[in-house]
Amino acid sequence: MLFVPILSILFALNSQADAENRGLQALDKGDYAQAEQIFSGLVSQDPKDYGALFNLALAETGLKKNDQATEHYRKVLSLKPGLYEAELNLGILELRNKHAADALPLLQDAAKQKPSAAPPRRYLADAYLATGDAAAAEEQYKQAVAANSKLAAAELGLGQSLERQGKLDEALPHFRRASELDPTLKSYELELAVSLSKANRADDAIAILKDFPKDAGACEELGRLYLATNHPADAVNAFQQAVAISSTPANRLALATAYLKNNQPDLAEPILQAALAANPEDYDLHMAVGRIQRDKHQYPAAANQFVEAARIKPESVEAWNEAATAYVLAEQYPQALAALDKVHNLGAENAGDFYFRAIVLDKLHQVKPALASYQHFLAVSGGKFPDQEFIARQRSKILEKEANR
Repeated sequence: MLFVPILSILFALNSQADAENRGLQALDKGDYAQAEQIFSGLVSQDPKDYGALFNLALAETGLKKNDQATEHYRKVLSLKPGLYEAELNLGILELRNKHAADALPLLQDAAKQKPSAAPPRRYLADAYLATGDAAAAEEQYKQAVAANSKLAAAELGLGQSLERQGKLDEALPHFRRASELDPTLKSYELELAVSLSKANRADDAIAILKDFPKDAGACEELGRLYLATNHPADAVNAFQQAVAISSTPANRLALATAYLKNNQPDLAEPILQAALAANPEDYDLHMAVGRIQRDKHQYPAAANQFVEAARIKPESVEAWNEAATAYVLAEQYPQALAALDKVHNLGAENAGDFYFRAIVLDKLHQVKPALASYQHFLAVSGGKFPDQEFIARQRSKILEKEANR
């Protein structure tokens, strides 16, 4: 009477074991869809089979079904609290899902269970770093590296945790060691270069950035640092490389700036003109082109650029002053006077403005206003402009005679 039921039980057990073996083989081959189907079936037969739930979560992780995998790992831990593998995998998954705070207790317990193992220490350190505790992360990364000296991710993390604490000199060897172990991690050294730059350690940042001649962002930052440290020729080379890799408007403008700093305005101008054609409402571009044209003695064209800049920013004293200067040099005196009136209306006149106003009025043969402006200039210049003051005194004497005739 018991023979048939016993056979049925044995058949069921053998069938379940066979399905489990096929599921594990599918996981080994990376056939996560097949594994999901098999273990999902086993879980439906026995919802409390934490082994099947665990393997189902593995398959779902492989399929990037992170929400389902998270739910099933949690069920595993409700059935088998403290299961090391489930805590570690769920902690890693929470990190991947940007839930570092949720990952912390899981990874803390996993590390406690296997204190000499590198993986739980490394991921626990990742969680600390993601939650802003760089000091705690540093300690865990050190233990991970002690457990496995060839764990590139731990070396990188150690470098990052030190860098975020401002320990820049200590950080560099770990960034370098990480890239030695895994060359794909070398670009992370750029993080350290940025921190060095922010710490006003341009030379140290430059030393790192020079190792990335094929990275447009690194070349651009290298050029910026060269400009900041007054090496315009090196900046030109860096920005030329950046443009060759990625000819973005920002990179082209940076190259134009380097050309200007390196006294190569003829090379800068076509870049700026092209940028201006694409961005006609850009104040800074009008000002830059205007200054190049002014320096090339193309005064009417320069004045037009400064006036356009002032149209975009009517409150720009700088634009109106530049326009006034260009108009004076172009001998377009009525226009120069109009620009100086704009500066006056903005309440921003300085000694130079009074001097230019006097020159303009003098050229327009407005004797008394010109004399008043020369005298005003002399009253406020305070000996800072000896050449102009000499001219102002001489012209004042002549104008006084003309005014008294």
